[in-house]
Amino acid sequence: MHPHLRSFIDQLRAEKDLAEIDVPVDPHLELAEIHRRVIAEEGPALLFTRVKGSDFPVVTNLFGTARRVDLAFGPRPEQLMRKTVDLLHELLPPKPSLLWKERGWIAELLRVGTKPVRPERAPVMECVQSPPRLSRLPVITSWQEDGGPFITLPLVYTEHPETGQHNLGMYRMQIFDDQTTGMHWQIHKGGGFHYHEAEKKGRPLPVRVFLGGPPALIASAIAPVPEFLPELLLASLILGKKLPVVRPEEGGYPVIAEAEFVLSGEVPPHERRKEGPFGDHYGYYSLAHDFPVFHVKQVHHRKDAIYPATVVGKPKQEDYYLGEFLQRLLSPAFPMAMPGVRDLWTYAETGFHPLAAAVVRESYSREALANAFRILGEGQLTLTKFLILTDRPADLSDFKGLFEQVLERFNPETDLFVFANTSMDTLDYTGRRLNHGSKAVLIGTGDPVRRLPDTYQGPDLPGIRKIAPYCRGALVLEGEAFEQDPELPARLVEKHGEDLAGWPFVFLVDDIGAAAGQTPFLWTVFTRFDPAHDIYARSEPVRHHLRYRLPILVDARMKPGYPAELEPDPEVKALVDRRWKEYFG
Repeated sequence: MHPHLRSFIDQLRAEKDLAEIDVPVDPHLELAEIHRRVIAEEGPALLFTRVKGSDFPVVTNLFGTARRVDLAFGPRPEQLMRKTVDLLHELLPPKPSLLWKERGWIAELLRVGTKPVRPERAPVMECVQSPPRLSRLPVITSWQEDGGPFITLPLVYTEHPETGQHNLGMYRMQIFDDQTTGMHWQIHKGGGFHYHEAEKKGRPLPVRVFLGGPPALIASAIAPVPEFLPELLLASLILGKKLPVVRPEEGGYPVIAEAEFVLSGEVPPHERRKEGPFGDHYGYYSLAHDFPVFHVKQVHHRKDAIYPATVVGKPKQEDYYLGEFLQRLLSPAFPMAMPGVRDLWTYAETGFHPLAAAVVRESYSREALANAFRILGEGQLTLTKFLILTDRPADLSDFKGLFEQVLERFNPETDLFVFANTSMDTLDYTGRRLNHGSKAVLIGTGDPVRRLPDTYQGPDLPGIRKIAPYCRGALVLEGEAFEQDPELPARLVEKHGEDLAGWPFVFLVDDIGAAAGQTPFLWTVFTRFDPAHDIYARSEPVRHHLRYRLPILVDARMKPGYPAELEPDPEVKALVDRRWKEYFG
């Protein structure tokens, strides 16, 4: 595995999967527009060697294809994870004969951890800026409505003020000036938990931010691991050897020896500043809100440091490919944390939190619901907005196949639950209030109870321009915009419920293109509705539970108050059009 960023870059260069752009490029919007066009074509990683306003080159699109993710990490981490889970039960209690038989695997595990190195042997300690000048870093601005330049691949290291347990997370950082940035700690983030504990005591929280380092470090920072699993341990497991760190003589947090940059400082208690807007991985702008402020005291870096960045926006982006790798890596461990869960998948096409699905055990009636509560109580999964469960084997990454399997089996009277007044991902604005929203659980277990239609043969529907199936049993309707007809879904259910009753789920959208495939369907639908606000169906309350009648209609139209969809700046598009041959000539 790659011990540092430049090792991976060298391999990509040898594989002819790296494009080096040697002409001046502006980090304000121009660089991001180039990146977006290349990733849309599943093109190479990009190394910008002449970035305006900075002496440091920028590398992007490192993980923009499944192939490059495989090159970064290889098959060994997944194999080791599967082997570990398979053998845990056999090795408890340990038996000498089995320990000897599996000595190779045990040796692999003994290579997991950190190892100390002297500061003079740590490349990241070669140069120091004190006081720092963050304006000299080639920090990019991706979208024209962004509040400023943002560090988009920061690896933020903190420790719990009492227990010392560490967290390594990726939280975007808006550059305010040469010494301060925003710190976008959302409600479910480990670094935010540490800051909450420090703030309660009126103490600043020390912070180190690493840029670059082994690709394994980037993967571990975004992995949805349980709170008790240290991210540096996961990074070492992916890396295949101990992670070199510097333990400063004056004390304080460790420094990743092979990073490109490290920013050291603190986040004071009770200090907030407007952060945002920011074009986010949901495909919309997240709006400006008050967040903590990071005060940078020192910047260390390699003498020939390379600044790593990514650009987020509508799927598919780099987080899609990294997310798929991490889910494959961690999926064998899900049954250990949640014994009734056989398989679990969250959907990158929706930004992950809006939609998840699981194959669960149903050894007794309604055990699936118990497993739903277990999933919704686990780490970052607590922010799942729509959870789909089945007890039959399924390829969860194939949403169309999964959804058909569930729709064949689900009983609307007992198998749909909507929970209002819950927390919601900070980046999801469909709940109409920051961090607040609702959840839904859809269950389809047992044997099929209906045959699903695949073509619509009903009457014309007033207010509906186009009709197309997404899959068997799921119908997509293109209707009037919400502003013109907010009551359209309620009217459809009331007046045309029987005409649509053969279709278990009906989705009302602004553009019928949502029915064209998995990515457009999932992104359009699940980023544009909140269950408690936007699910419509005929129903009656029975003992505090709503018994629904088909169809279940989801209003997935854009609504007032939703952030704007991300679209590139026309002038920047024209600039990149004119210079395209210059970049890649």
